[in-house]
Amino acid sequence: MSAPWSAPPAREAVHATVDVAGSKSITNRALVLAALATGPSTLRSPLRSRDTELMAAALRTLGVEVVDGPGDEWLITPGKPHGPATVDCGLAGTVMRFLPPMACLAEGTITFDGDPRARERPLDTVLRALRRLGARVSGDSLPFTIDGSGGMDGGAVTIDASASSQFVSGLLLSAARYERGLTVHHDGESVPSLPHIAMTVEMLRAQGVEVDDSEPDTWTVAPGGIEPLELRIEPDLSNAAPFLAAAAVTGGELTVPGWPERTTQAGDAIRWILREMGASTRLDERGLTVTGPERLRGVDVDLHEIGELTPTVAALAALAHGESRLRGIAHLRGHETDRLAALRAELTGLGAEVSEHPDGLTVVPRPMRGGQWHSYADHRMATAGAILGLRVPGTVIDDITTTSKTLPGFEEMWTKMLGGRQ
Repeated sequence: MSAPWSAPPAREAVHATVDVAGSKSITNRALVLAALATGPSTLRSPLRSRDTELMAAALRTLGVEVVDGPGDEWLITPGKPHGPATVDCGLAGTVMRFLPPMACLAEGTITFDGDPRARERPLDTVLRALRRLGARVSGDSLPFTIDGSGGMDGGAVTIDASASSQFVSGLLLSAARYERGLTVHHDGESVPSLPHIAMTVEMLRAQGVEVDDSEPDTWTVAPGGIEPLELRIEPDLSNAAPFLAAAAVTGGELTVPGWPERTTQAGDAIRWILREMGASTRLDERGLTVTGPERLRGVDVDLHEIGELTPTVAALAALAHGESRLRGIAHLRGHETDRLAALRAELTGLGAEVSEHPDGLTVVPRPMRGGQWHSYADHRMATAGAILGLRVPGTVIDDITTTSKTLPGFEEMWTKMLGGRQ
């Protein structure tokens, strides 16, 4: 059920420290690897949100044991995947794209379905690839079924991953369990969000899997075992971005503890984007601290590899001084919603001047007024509305509960950041 939420305006500059839960991208990759590992694994400080709970539930459905440990951890004991089973993908791209290659290792029929919008998200690239590798797959989008025979031969496959890096990651995560391993070659326009593939490769290698990515647009995974994980999940840097943006738009200062010095998370790029817009950043033992300027400035930025930050950057751009151009993000039309069309409609509705281009948006700040901000069941659209509400009184987000997809308790965190005032 939707929950309209009046985004609280900032009555003064934000000064706060905000602890952010674990990375969704790392948590869901770790869950899949743990499910395929040679023994039990422990994930400490995992993100517990709709997307990750859907992944854990799906693995349980396939015969993997995922239980709560004595602390803030998940204990995962692998089991031979089997059907019959039904996987609820919700609106999680990681579930609908990471689990089909694993389901091909199962014995029996596995049915996949999800939210109505999930049935519109690009998925046929992975399913066609699995068919070419010998899997029995019925359907090209949700809902679909996989009739598993208990294993996959593997080999080589060429795909067009220009719509999502998750197509590559999904195939790589299970590839070591295929009899001959797997080589994935991309043939098409550039792959978006390459840091996410780098994250997948690094996590595979950390568990003893041999991965060769020396040739551009080609990834080869050798067959073999996956070592059990003992992993503490680092904070979700993309989820941290709206809180850092709050300091930037109010001329305040905000610290996110535990920010890693080195990471494969695409959200780390928010540091240099905020600096380009006039904020200052400092990374030290306390974490990452952002200090906002007197006035933000517009930015011309290619977000092709960091598209998940686009709603946050678009909100910042609408509150900046000068025009902003956000480029390289045509693939965002296939995310939880068509994010380019959604951002243009919602920013325009509050008074900004926004032009949509084949590969992105131009945002020209104009005097803004309060009004309804539609979330489109998209967590990042909802948090973008909250950023705008800091400076645009009367902004009402039509459904704030969609933030539970990756950031449960967002409203309370946001209010606490503002000193508990509404």
